[in-house]
Amino acid sequence: MLVFPAICAATIAYFGYFTIFGPRGLIALADARHDLAAQQASLASAQVERLQLQHRVVLLSKGDPDIVEELRRDQNLGAHAGEVSVRRNDSR
Repeated sequence: MLVFPAICAATIAYFGYFTIFGPRGLIALADARHDLAAQQASLASAQVERLQLQHRVVLLSKGDPDIVEELRRDQNLGAHAGEVSVRRNDSR
């Protein structure tokens, strides 16, 4: 007599448990949303960096003297750490 309701209750408990704690349950959904938000933030920063690099490439392809000077200073071209380079204008 009480076998059928007990089986129903056990089935509901089983599926209820996996709905919350299972590999595709509510807790896993919250973790997936958290991971998605972190990946979207990472994507946004990568896209900003890509746009900055594209802008630098455009300037470099045009031969912009400021970007060329900046690259020369970044690469130190023979200078050592802590040295200061001074440009001389010899107009004799």
